[in-house]
Amino acid sequence: QVQLVESGGGVVQAGGSLRLSCAASGRTFSSYTMAWFRQAPGKERGFVATISWSGGRTGYADSVTGRFTICRDNAKNTVYLQRNSLKPEDTDVYYCAADFKGPSKVDYWGQGTQVTVSS
Repeated sequence: QVQLVESGGGVVQAGGSLRLSCAASGRTFSSYTMAWFRQAPGKERGFVATISWSGGRTGYADSVTGRFTICRDNAKNTVYLQRNSLKPEDTDVYYCAADFKGPSKVDYWGQGTQVTVSS
């Protein structure tokens, strides 16, 4: 069992940067593949990025490759999403996910954090 709490959302201007954090409870955090998803109102939740338990492997959606970076600190039970060169279309609620096995196979979700990119 793991609980996830996202933070770092807010309002940022287009072209700016923002780092999201996801703090996890539970001793098994370091064994989980973690991921970030995003969701706009009225749309399905979509995959953004994933990172292996060791941090050695990462994967990204095409729309964010080169702009977003996922990383983790297992000593702090935290996974991060660094978001650069933000665009208004990056405005979404961002969710942290644990025990990621695929875009439709996630066992644990955070409550989400709102990010608004103003033009």
